[in-house]
Amino acid sequence: MRARWTVAVPLAVLLTACSGEPVSAPDPGPPPMRLVAYDGCAGLLADLRAAAGRRVGPYGLGEHRPRPGVLPDAGGGQERALAAPEAPAAARKAPEHSRTNAHEAGADEPDLVKTDGRRIVALAKGRLHVIDPATRELVHSLDLPGRSGLSGLSGEKRLLLSGDRALVLSRGGTPLDPGFAARGKPVAPHGRTELTLVDLAAEPKVVGSLTTPAGYLDARQTGSIARVVVTSTPRIDFPALPEGPESERAATERNRAIVRSAPLDAWLPSFEIRNGTGPAKAYRTPCEQVSRPASYTGTTMLSVLTLDLARDLGDPAAVSVAADGQTVYGTGSSLYVTSHRLGEPGQSGGSVEPAASTDVHKFATAGPGRPRYAASGSVPGLLLNQYSLSEHGGNLRIATTSPGSAAEPRLREAPPSQRRSSQSAVYVLAQRGARLTRIGDVDGLGKGERIYSVRFIGPTAYVVTFRQVDPLYVIDLRDPRRPRTTGELKINGYSAYLHPTADGRLIGVGQDADGQGRTKGTQISLFDVAGAPKRVGAFRLPGSSAAAEFDPHAFLYWPKTGLTVVPVTRRTGSGGALVLRVDGTGVHHLGAVEPPDGGPAGRILRSLVVGDTLWTLSDGGARASDAATLADRGRLEF
Repeated sequence: MRARWTVAVPLAVLLTACSGEPVSAPDPGPPPMRLVAYDGCAGLLADLRAAAGRRVGPYGLGEHRPRPGVLPDAGGGQERALAAPEAPAAARKAPEHSRTNAHEAGADEPDLVKTDGRRIVALAKGRLHVIDPATRELVHSLDLPGRSGLSGLSGEKRLLLSGDRALVLSRGGTPLDPGFAARGKPVAPHGRTELTLVDLAAEPKVVGSLTTPAGYLDARQTGSIARVVVTSTPRIDFPALPEGPESERAATERNRAIVRSAPLDAWLPSFEIRNGTGPAKAYRTPCEQVSRPASYTGTTMLSVLTLDLARDLGDPAAVSVAADGQTVYGTGSSLYVTSHRLGEPGQSGGSVEPAASTDVHKFATAGPGRPRYAASGSVPGLLLNQYSLSEHGGNLRIATTSPGSAAEPRLREAPPSQRRSSQSAVYVLAQRGARLTRIGDVDGLGKGERIYSVRFIGPTAYVVTFRQVDPLYVIDLRDPRRPRTTGELKINGYSAYLHPTADGRLIGVGQDADGQGRTKGTQISLFDVAGAPKRVGAFRLPGSSAAAEFDPHAFLYWPKTGLTVVPVTRRTGSGGALVLRVDGTGVHHLGAVEPPDGGPAGRILRSLVVGDTLWTLSDGGARASDAATLADRGRLEF
C-alpha cells in the first residue's frame, strides 16, 4: 500500500480585520495542509489509529456533539374525506404547483411535505400520508419503520420525492449527555440513520431500506439521484476511569492501547441494505475512497452516499473524508460540506480572541455514479447556514463572521489593545487541483455585528448584519478577484431570510426593532436593489416571529401572482400564516390562514400551491383555501 499526497488549503486561518475595499492579492496564509488518500486498507488503518492515539485521553476520544435541532412534536387526529372521489390522481395531468423552497433549482432538499401536483405527500406521527389535491381526500397512510414518537410534520423524518418513489430520511439515536464522560463512563457512539424507500404507484408500500450507525446530516437530490451526507465517530468502547492518584495517566495509556488494536470497522461506517423481503447486504466505504487531512485527530468521518430513487437500493457508493460536517450546500453538479473550527486564544496574530475558521470540502456529483472527492479549503470566520455559500462561474463564494470579544464573555475585559470587534467578509474560492484557494475577498462588513442572512444572486451578494440596526450590504462579485461593496442600506431591525422576486427585487423576512436593537415582531420587507438599495414596502406583525427566520422551507413565494405565505407564531403560543401579495408596488396584506385543527396552540409549518388552491399544513392536518380569496375549501386531519 502507498499513500497518495495531494494539497488542500490551510485550516484555522484568521486574518486581521481591514477595510471594506477590495483586496487584489489576498494573503495566502500558512503553508497548505496535506491531504492523504489511500490505495489500500493497511496504511489507512495505521494512520487512523495513530491519529486517534494522539487524541485519546483518560475518558476516551471525548467527542460531544449536540444532535441537530428537533422541531416540535406533531399532533394526531382522524382522517376524513372532504369531497366526492374523482379519477385516480395518477391518471390526471399535474396542474401547476409549487416546490420545496430550495436554495438551488438543480438540487432539491428534504422537507416535511412534497408535491408533484398529482399528490401531496406529508409526514405526521411516524406515518406517511398521501393527499389527493383534486378530491381533497387523504387517500392513503402508511406506517413507517423506526422511531415514531418525535417524528411527524415536525420531527426527525424528512422526505424526498421522485416520480412514484419517496425516500424517507430518519435521524435516530440520542444525544450524548455532556456529563457522560466526566462521570467516568465510556464514550458510546451516538446517532443512527434510517432511509426508507416507498413505492407510491398504487397503495404505498416500503420496498427498500438502508440503515447505518452514522448520523444523518442532510441530503440533496438531482433528478432521481439522492446524495445523502452522514457523519460518524469511532465505535470504540473505553472502560470507566479507574480510581487512584495516577488514574488519568494510567487510563490514557490504557485507552491508547485500545485504539492501537481497534479494527478499521471502528472508523468506517457500515451500511445495511434490504430490498423487499430479501436478505440484508452490508457495504462500507472502500479504503481507496477515503481521504484525510494530515492533521486529522481521529474522531470524525464524513461520508456521502448515492441512491437512485428509480431503482432498488444497492451499494450506496460511499466516499468519505476524515473530517467533521455541519452544513451542506449543493448544486446540480457539486456538493459542499462545511464544518467550523475554533482555535485557542493567541492563535490570531497575538490577539486574545480565539481563532475561528470554516473548513469546506467539495465533492463532484455530476452524473449518477459515485461522487468524487474534489477539493478542500478554509476561510476565516464562521458561516451562518447554507445560504452563506454559492457556486457561480466555477468559483465558490462564502460569507462568514469572525467573532469578537462580545461573543466570548471571558474576553470582554481584555485590554483594549487585545480586543477584536466582530466583522464579516465575503470570500471567493477557486479550485486549484485539490485546493480551494482564495482568490478574492472583501471584509470589514458590519463591524461589531454578525451576519443574520445572506443571498447570492448571480454575480451579486446581499449580506445583512445586525446588532442595533440592519445594514444590507450589496457586493459586486463580477470580478471574483476584486469583489467590492457597492451599496449599503441601514434600517431598524433585520432580515433573517432573503428571497428574490420575479421582478428582480428582494424580500426580507425577519424582525422589526427599535433604535437599541430590541426586537418587536415579524417584519416582511421589500427591497429595490436595482441601484442603491432602498426599502419600498413593509408589513409588520407585532409580538410574533416567523418560522422562515430559522427554516427557509417554511417560506412560500409564488412568482405567478406574487402570493407570499409566511407562517408565524405569536407570543401567546398560537400560530397561523400571514398571506401577502408582493409586487412592484410593495407588500400587501391579504389575510391570514389559521391551522386546520383550529386549536389555540396549532401552528402552520408548511404551505404550497396546487393549481388555484393554497394548501397549509400543521401538526394536526391540512387546510385547502382559494389561492386568490382565501375562502375555505375544506380541511382534513392526520
